[in-house]
Amino acid sequence: MNFLLDVNILVAWGWQDHCDHQRTVRWIATQKTAIKGLLATSAIPEIGFVRVSVQRSAGQIGVSEVSMVLTGMLTSLGERHSFLADDVSGLQWPDWCRSAARTTDGHLVQLAKKHDFLLATLDEGIPGAHLLPT
Repeated sequence: MNFLLDVNILVAWGWQDHCDHQRTVRWIATQKTAIKGLLATSAIPEIGFVRVSVQRSAGQIGVSEVSMVLTGMLTSLGERHSFLADDVSGLQWPDWCRSAARTTDGHLVQLAKKHDFLLATLDEGIPGAHLLPT
């Protein structure tokens, strides 16, 4: 199975003080040892990780430092990591996407689906996404 990692997965994985850090680390370790499958990122989750990480550190960590953290995380995936170029229009939305708060989720689900991936997330409210086990 191939998964596109949501912003919340990256944030939980990247920061040990996140409440879902251990849950995410266990899931990623399982995926890394699977016989096959990719763990992908795209520009939106990567940018989201940088934004949230700088905000949660109250500016103590800058964009460059956070980018280095993310680079290390993705490098640790080795050949399991893939980057999905965002080639989905921002003009079409899933039927369940009816508010501004759901637009990023809707877009990422469509991007994942187009490339035969599932969006992996910690958010229980995203139809068609893969919710990480507890």
